[in-house]
Amino acid sequence: MINIDWAHFTPYSALLGGALIGLGASLFAVLNGRIAGISGLLGSLLPRGGEGRSEKALFLAGLLVAPLLWLLLSEPPAVQFDTGWPGLLLAGALVGIGSRYGAGCTSGHGVCGLSRLSPRSAVATLSFMASGFAMVYLIRHLLGA
Repeated sequence: MINIDWAHFTPYSALLGGALIGLGASLFAVLNGRIAGISGLLGSLLPRGGEGRSEKALFLAGLLVAPLLWLLLSEPPAVQFDTGWPGLLLAGALVGIGSRYGAGCTSGHGVCGLSRLSPRSAVATLSFMASGFAMVYLIRHLLGA
């Protein structure tokens, strides 16, 4: 059963955050002619001499700086992990492997690809979501964690 903490439910900030993600991805595509898929941008920074490295680096730097600016303006939310470092490292490795095999990540396929009506991105996003649903069901209901 899902319980929503209605006293702390913030749909307007979530809507604003989603709109800002869409605006950022749209502006990046219009101004640079590139998809704002984070794994692709990060992966293209690693080889030397790649095209558009400064724009990509600035975009990724903005992803790191924005939360720091937010922390200056408000109190940070309480963060709770129900697993230790091994679980977090395993999860990160699985996401990295999945983004390589899926030729992109949730930002590339789910935000940019779906907005372009890409069938490949629709399949990838459905796969991401189905995998996430299956893992939550497995861990919470079958394993009882």
